[in-house]
Order: sequence, then C-alpha cells, then structure tokens
Amino acid sequence: MGQIIQIRFSMRVSLRWLLLLVWFYSNSQATSGPGIRSSEAWREAKYGKWGGPGVSSKPGPMDSILLSEYAPQNSLVIEETTIQKAKYPVIDVHAHVLARTPDEVDEWVRTMDEVGIKKSIVLTHTIGEEFGILAKLYLEPYPDRFILFCGISYDGLDEPGYSQRIVQELIACYEMGARGVGEITDKGAGINRTMDNPVHPNDPRFFDFWEQCGKLGIPVNFHIADHPSAWQPLDIYQERTPDYQHFNLHGKDILPYDELIGVFEAILEAHPRTNFIACHMANLGNDLTRLGGVMERYPNLYLDISARDYEIGRTPRAAFAFIEKYQKRIMYGSDMGREPKMYRAWWQLLETNDEFITGRVWWPYYGLGLSPKVLKNIYQKTASKVFDQWD
Repeated sequence: MGQIIQIRFSMRVSLRWLLLLVWFYSNSQATSGPGIRSSEAWREAKYGKWGGPGVSSKPGPMDSILLSEYAPQNSLVIEETTIQKAKYPVIDVHAHVLARTPDEVDEWVRTMDEVGIKKSIVLTHTIGEEFGILAKLYLEPYPDRFILFCGISYDGLDEPGYSQRIVQELIACYEMGARGVGEITDKGAGINRTMDNPVHPNDPRFFDFWEQCGKLGIPVNFHIADHPSAWQPLDIYQERTPDYQHFNLHGKDILPYDELIGVFEAILEAHPRTNFIACHMANLGNDLTRLGGVMERYPNLYLDISARDYEIGRTPRAAFAFIEKYQKRIMYGSDMGREPKMYRAWWQLLETNDEFITGRVWWPYYGLGLSPKVLKNIYQKTASKVFDQWD
C-alpha cells in the first residue's frame, strides 16, 4: 500500500514538473530561441523595414558568442579626429567626489588643465561636518577651480521640525561654501531611496527647502527617473546592453517613468524662482520633442548632457537642432570619472563631424559639429549665467 502511494506521489510530482517545463519552454520561445525568428515583431526590431538580413542565415561559430562579450570592430576607412583640448574653456557641471586626498585633487586639476576644463562642479551629496571636510579639501587650495554642491539629510523625516532643520542645514552648508544642491535622485523609490517608505521630492516637507535654494540663488541638480529602457524587461528587446542591466527597474514596486516626470514638472511649477538642473537631459533625451515641451513650460529648467552621449550621438541631426535651440539653457557635464580620454571623447562628439564613432552602448555615434557660438554657451556661458552671482 505504501509503495502504491509513493508511486502515485512520484507520478504527480513528475507530471507537475512536466507541465512546468512545457509552460517554461512555451514562454521562453515567445522571447528567445530559434522560433522567434518567425515573429514579425522580432524581425521588425532586428532588421527594421528591410525585413531581414538580405541573405540566408546559417548556423556558425558566432551562435555561441555571448551578447555581453560581442564587440564588433568596423572596417570603415573614415576620418577620426582626436582633440586633445576643448576648443573653449569648459565648466563641467556634473562631477562627483573623484578625489579624496590633496594629491588626488592636484592630479585632477592637472588633468583639467590638460583637457581644457576651467572648473568642475562637484556634487558631494553631503552636509555638515562631512561637507566641511570636502570644502576644505577642494576650495582652500583651488577656490577658482571647483564649485561644491551639498545634499539633504533624510534622517528624521517624520519628526516634528524636519522641514525647518534641513533649511538650517542648507544655510550652514552655504556659509561653508556650498553653491548648489545635488545630485538629488529619484528613480521611483523616492529621494530617500527606500521602497518601504518612499518620499518623493514634491512632498510638502521639502517645499521650504526648494524655496530656500531660490532665495540663496543656488541651483538644484535633479536626477529624475532613469533611461526609459530601465522600465522594460531584460529580454531580447531590451534597448541597452547587459552593462546596464543592474539599473533595471522592470517589475519593481516603484513609480512608473511617466509619473516621475510628472513629479519633476510639479516641482518646477511650484518653485518658479528656483533654478533646477535636470541632469542626464532629464532622462528625456530619447524624446526631444517631449523634452522641448517641458523646456518651453518651465523657464527655470536647465539641462546637463552628462552621461547621455549615447542619446545625442545616435541622433546627431535632432540633437544638433535641440542643442542649438536651447543652447542658453544646456550645459556640459561628464559624470564618468576624470580620465583624459573620457573628456576627449566628448570633444570629438561635440566639436567634430566624425562618423560611426564607437559608443558606450552598442549603437555608433555621429559627431554634432556644433558651431563656436553653441560650444561657448554649453561649455561655459550657460553655466556662468546660472552661477553668475558668485562665479
């Protein structure tokens, strides 16, 4: 009797596993595998209007290459320009604490001199004593080469007097040399970055803080949302390479992309006397028409192009027109370390007409060839206007 029960139990378990395997296989075939090649949606995404590769595909050694390791070398014989130093002095409005010792700060300044960076804006995220230490490290030896932004403390958010306390902390940082706030980040889990109790920047508790920034004449750097592909599944249709998959937010219990953009617009509208810098092109660089509409509605909005080389590089004509139109409200930013070759890659993208430049994602870039007037504005003049009262 016990043996019969055991056999029946084993059969049930086996049947359940068989059904699970069938379900898994059928679902996986919807997103990958040989069968996907017959999907019209897949062929459209893969080959566009061409409808296919134009040849009969056959199996071969490349079938075993991992996507994360694919790094094709192109055979184009075209002009490639190397620019050692920016055409005009540059204010980099988006850097972080990339030096922790006096020697490292000295090294950074030497790099800035080498590549043409006049001044770097350091987004420290700090307040109080920690900010004071950084101010001494950067501003005492190089008061004309760095501008420091402070942060916000989220400790005691639910305690009485929180709003007044963070305003006083802001004023204290300002007196120590802070000339901006940021990078304030909300990718959907709140600027306090907790999914358990997310608090978004349009929360009333921050109203007085944003107002005080306007009274002090200091801008706020906002990282709102993330690249829209972060909300898409990590499947065969994912736009960005596996290098960026750890940023993926698909399926998480956070605010959707469009709602986050709405949160940011609400702040812009509520605080017209405070200047806001939306870093990474407000994560709307994929839709310049929509971004242009936001720019038109809110004159207190500025953009930095940091870490969105792949957006402007893949759409050079549209990006050229957009940057030319809003050149007095767009600023250069890097946000990718302080290696000389990184800065020079930017100069090639912005200053030349080079084609098929190897990019960081997997689409090639095309140089924008911006005019001297536009370059002067995005390199320095726009930032100087934002910081003019103490620059």
